[in-house]
Amino acid sequence: MESSDTATTRAAQPSFPRREFAMRFTSTPRGARLARRLVSHRLDQWGYGYDSAVNEALTLIAAELTANAVRHGHVPGRDFHLRLTTTRDTLRVEVTDTRAERVPPRSVREAPGDAESGRGLLLVARLATRWGTDPRPTSPGKTVWAELTPPCGAATVT
Repeated sequence: MESSDTATTRAAQPSFPRREFAMRFTSTPRGARLARRLVSHRLDQWGYGYDSAVNEALTLIAAELTANAVRHGHVPGRDFHLRLTTTRDTLRVEVTDTRAERVPPRSVREAPGDAESGRGLLLVARLATRWGTDPRPTSPGKTVWAELTPPCGAATVT
């Protein structure tokens, strides 16, 4: 049984709505671009303005994860799935594709200076608070996710 002080404190705390946006996209560069734009738009609707550091960082993370899903996780005829969620103190983006055998490396290294690619996950690792990969539990594939903990007061709650 909890004390009345604890119950009063819990009741006095404002509830922060858990928000979610999820959608499937064609596994093409066009699908990746659309996903990135919709992430930015949804974050703006949730109070993280287009020009805010949070919107810019999470949009860049989503762009890298969706581009990787198209480039490395593409299976002909299969889409990728994007999910964006927010809780009281964490924003999370997840990108799921159907390619189980192509999992990102656990440790990310700097690409050689003359390399034309290979910096996407380095950007994700530097911008995100945490990131990782989970297998899909019921079907082939994987989910690559990244979380961002914005500074207090980074968004207005509506």
